[in-house]
Amino acid sequence: MSDEEEDYMSDAFLSKIQDVKPGVSMVRRVKEAIKKEAKQKEKNIQNRQKTFKEQETESREAALQTSISNQNKGFALLQKMGYKAGQGLGKEGAGRVDPIPLNIKANREGFGMEEVKKRKAEEELHHYRQKVRAKQQNEAKSVEDFRTRVRTEREERKIEADLRRSQRSCEQLDSQKGVSVPREAWYWPGVDADNEDDAAEEEEEEVTELTSFDKLQILTSYLRGIHFYCLWCGTAYNDEDDLCSNCPGDTAADHE
Repeated sequence: MSDEEEDYMSDAFLSKIQDVKPGVSMVRRVKEAIKKEAKQKEKNIQNRQKTFKEQETESREAALQTSISNQNKGFALLQKMGYKAGQGLGKEGAGRVDPIPLNIKANREGFGMEEVKKRKAEEELHHYRQKVRAKQQNEAKSVEDFRTRVRTEREERKIEADLRRSQRSCEQLDSQKGVSVPREAWYWPGVDADNEDDAAEEEEEEVTELTSFDKLQILTSYLRGIHFYCLWCGTAYNDEDDLCSNCPGDTAADHE
């Protein structure tokens, strides 16, 4: 057991309290002895030898708090030039009054390392911000590409559905007029791939394949011109004048 944790019931400790008056109770004598021991420890801590670093710090702080005396050569030279204590530097006395603050260098790094570290940190921050900005732009582009793709696919599905409706209407209207063979194989539903492939083999010239959008435009124009039928209105008009007078237009957008 260390000195700081002395056993208060040991003979060594009890021998220290033999000088207490014999009439005092044992509990009181023990308390007084403990109190005396604590005071002695506090005194030892206050009187312990200070380290070199602590002495250096105290000396520096004391020097900084002490004004420069007249014995200082630099201060004496300033006084000869007309300077007075408490006056600002410069010809007009408007310069610095307090000394330049002292900055203690606490590490072993060479001079200029702080600027190098600061510049490196700024560069890393700049690169990080660029990466974050590029990531955000890529995410935004991905979202926009996805929306465009969804919108395109939805429009394509609508065009396919409108094309099938126009083919059924064309077959029905042609049949009502006694037409047994469509003008083009794809004008009617179900009369498509085989007939077109056979016709294409007979022709030597290369034929550009029509898209669903192209077919829809051609077929709606045929229905309006031959049968006075508007796919978007769902109505077969009496004649061209009736069609032009009562139909909003020849596109789906005109009917919205």
